[in-house]
Amino acid sequence: MSAADEDRPAPPPDGVAVVDKPAGWTSHDVVAKARGLLGTRKVGHSGTLDPDATGVLVLGVGRSTRLLRFLSGLGKAYTGEVVLGVETSTLDAAGEVVAVHDMAGTGIADVRGAAAGFVGDIEQVPPMVSALKVGGRRLHELAREGKEVERAPRPVHIERFDVEATSDPLVFRVAIECSSGTYVRSLAADLGRALGGGAHLRALRRTSVGRFTLADAVALDGLDPSRVLPPAEAVRHLERVPVDDDVAAAVGHGKVLPLGALGGAGGAGGLGAGPWAVVDGRGRLLAVYEAHRAGTAKPAVVVAPTTSPAASTDGWHRETDR
Repeated sequence: MSAADEDRPAPPPDGVAVVDKPAGWTSHDVVAKARGLLGTRKVGHSGTLDPDATGVLVLGVGRSTRLLRFLSGLGKAYTGEVVLGVETSTLDAAGEVVAVHDMAGTGIADVRGAAAGFVGDIEQVPPMVSALKVGGRRLHELAREGKEVERAPRPVHIERFDVEATSDPLVFRVAIECSSGTYVRSLAADLGRALGGGAHLRALRRTSVGRFTLADAVALDGLDPSRVLPPAEAVRHLERVPVDDDVAAAVGHGKVLPLGALGGAGGAGGLGAGPWAVVDGRGRLLAVYEAHRAGTAKPAVVVAPTTSPAASTDGWHRETDR
């Protein structure tokens, strides 16, 4: 290695980082802190986590921020505690108490029975404390001004809603697997109403986002460039399609390709519905392709290496949206 190589600064990190968000931090706070820890302004997150909540927050870093679109719709898993008998202004422990109900006779069988009624496809009305925009304004901004507006129900899917008793007869531990866009604190409040009273949520912890789990996560103060996973990990949930050098060169130029070029020896019949993570022989992400006109695929995002796929293992120079 030459002296010039030694003096050359390391390239900024590029990939995905999984953070165990601490309580009291907004998702934006985590992004801002990560920018300093990773030495790059290009950091974004794949989905907001409430300030009081902890757990998995997936960050896109560098050019891989454009891959976050493929993570935003992934299912989530949470744990938390539902406190029966007390409703709050924010539907969680951070809000002011707005109503109290006598629910002393409610047992674990009652709660489990009510929770089962929410499993499957349901509709939720977004809470006024959410970040959803209505008429160009975020609902939580309107709520701080004392305003309440009509919100259309939104379809969500609850895959699992497990309930366990705790030492407090009015507090129940829950484990929830749900679709993206589910408001877990609304689910807790709705559970309380289904039981004939009210409830709020506390100790919310996100345990997974798609295939990213707490096992992948690092504490925020332990985040550094060495904890950034390669770009291919950002789309680990997509079908992976390895290609040879000739196809990789075409992918690097963002060309529309016949499906057979991505199907390998099996041809187009070997592919699923897409989108597909197209990788080179070393497993490095080249692009994400999606179905195009009959028999073809087009790039949604291209992340091409600075050299041919058979060359250097670092340096990604180009990424485009289509």
